[in-house]
Amino acid sequence: MARFFNGKEVELLAPAGTFDIFKSVIDMNCDAVYFGGPSLNMRMMRKGYNLSYEEVREAIQMAHERGKRAYVTVNNLMNEEDLEEAKRYFHFLNEVGPDAIIAQDLAVFPLIQNLNLTNIPVHSSVMMNVHNLDMIEALKEMGVTRVVASREMDLHTAELLQSKTGMEFEYFVHGDMCTVHGANCYFSSMLFGNSANRGRCMKPCRWDYRVKKDGHIYPTEYPLAAKDMYMYEHIPELIKSGITSFKIEGRMRDEEFLRTLVDTYGDAIDRYIEDPIGFNRKQDAETLYHNRKRDFSTAYAFGKPGLSYINRRYEGTGKFYSTGKVFSTPTAEREIKPERLNQVRETLESVKRTGKAQVAPQVSVHVNNIEQARAALAAGADLIYLTGDVFQPDRPFTRQEIETLTAEKGQAKILLGMPRMMTELHMEQYNQFLRAGANNGFYGLDGLLVTNIGAMHKFRDIQLPMIADYNLNVFNNMSAALYHERFKMERVHTSLELPVNDLTKLLNNTKVPVEVIVHGSPIVMYLELDLYENAEVFESIGEEDNKYVDNQYLVLMTDKGENPVYRDWSGRNHLALSKELCFLPMLKELHEAGVNHFRIEGKTYTPEQLNHIVSVYKKALQDLDQCESLFEQLKPVYAGYTLGSLQFGQALKLELTEV
Repeated sequence: MARFFNGKEVELLAPAGTFDIFKSVIDMNCDAVYFGGPSLNMRMMRKGYNLSYEEVREAIQMAHERGKRAYVTVNNLMNEEDLEEAKRYFHFLNEVGPDAIIAQDLAVFPLIQNLNLTNIPVHSSVMMNVHNLDMIEALKEMGVTRVVASREMDLHTAELLQSKTGMEFEYFVHGDMCTVHGANCYFSSMLFGNSANRGRCMKPCRWDYRVKKDGHIYPTEYPLAAKDMYMYEHIPELIKSGITSFKIEGRMRDEEFLRTLVDTYGDAIDRYIEDPIGFNRKQDAETLYHNRKRDFSTAYAFGKPGLSYINRRYEGTGKFYSTGKVFSTPTAEREIKPERLNQVRETLESVKRTGKAQVAPQVSVHVNNIEQARAALAAGADLIYLTGDVFQPDRPFTRQEIETLTAEKGQAKILLGMPRMMTELHMEQYNQFLRAGANNGFYGLDGLLVTNIGAMHKFRDIQLPMIADYNLNVFNNMSAALYHERFKMERVHTSLELPVNDLTKLLNNTKVPVEVIVHGSPIVMYLELDLYENAEVFESIGEEDNKYVDNQYLVLMTDKGENPVYRDWSGRNHLALSKELCFLPMLKELHEAGVNHFRIEGKTYTPEQLNHIVSVYKKALQDLDQCESLFEQLKPVYAGYTLGSLQFGQALKLELTEV
């Protein structure tokens, strides 16, 4: 089955969560169906869902018999054990021939190549967060034939990127959405040990928060809860923008709900193709409205939606979930407990590797302004990362500030960071700055802290070392090797979400130098949504100072704590942990397990606080036997200390391996 408008293919892509649902959906008015197999996909929370091996085989056959397409989701981040499962699974998929897999983890590319599999086309998942031209070109070079646009991409940008690259675009047109940039939400992992990037999100974005800013409390209720995507009345704009595949979200939805959605959208596409001039956008819209779960929004399709993106309908009740129950309620971040700390240390001890050369450990510090950089340098920091997402009220680093710092750095190194999400404007700005600096030593810079494969691709010819930042979510040795070998990353940061067992296995298997964030309040939600707008729109219902950060910063508040939210100069918001990560007592075990670079997230500290923290870590790394005593003396700046995702995962012993 195929539909065309002015020679452009239009595909309606429907979801199916079970084989029984698939058998109904495949005969609805759609062109393709996507579903998950028995493992490695983003819908593993609910029992009885997803298809078995034999059901996958039969589903693909049924789709092809009808002239339709079948796509299989393999869109989890994969840990070391998953790589072995993926080898078996990919051999099977190569045999049964889906029209494509939808993937997130870059390890899929070396897996397919190493296994010499030729029958598995790859589409990039929304969790790859494709958002600039060079990302698409990099993925195209790796063999990707279609990209799922990031949820924050407007149709104008999609049209521009599609026309310049010729890449097929898939765009979410209906269903459940998220306010956080794809693959940039780590909150569920930090609170529950359940990774949103591995299909186990516990939905802290659906909690009842209050906003607090400038000493005032605002009645925001559910400030992170997105409405459902609704593009039914904008089919002409989708087609004009060059979108090939119109994707309906809903692998957890029942058959009757999907029948209404799929057939209504399918009929509308047919009506538009048949009579584009007399097309009635609103025909049958009431049917969708009366059968909605949440309220509707066009999200970012036509620009930033602001607070109109936020849902109120049924929030707090779970009525819009397939289970009818909320996933979680406000939960406090876990404090460090001595028993767990000992378990983590013992587990890390098991990955000491004989024959591994000892390298002097180094402290890197991520800073927001020149004063923090100087404070960190004064305390002996070995590397300074100048952030690309500068939090207000500080200003982005100027050329003069960079040249001043690099002149003062001594034996330390200064690296320039990049925004997590780099638009074409950001790429233009960095390209001009870096290439103009090529003739004068790149302003004294020693390298780049890189956040996306688009930047790796664009600046691959610039003679500066590049480090892969933590938002790239390195979960396994194969993705680490790909960044190192294909994109020439000098080292990679390990994912913030790794529980202790997965971190130990990664360290045990990778030959790529790794860096670990060991201190600070890292950003666990990265949002295009501007939460500060709440304080501008709502009337104050009370007065109360922030507990740990200055009142100028907005915090999200529940009865379990306060999470500060920082706004950068692109208007994006960064939600941080209320507590601080602190791996100080296990630096020795991490170093002996192969970690030589230890990063401090310093952006939110005062220069004085940061100077003290860096000094303590430098002292600890000079004599690793005193880490525990130094930890006992170090006092938290914020709400306490946590091990983050290392609070979770089974402590285990691994066999020693030689590298």
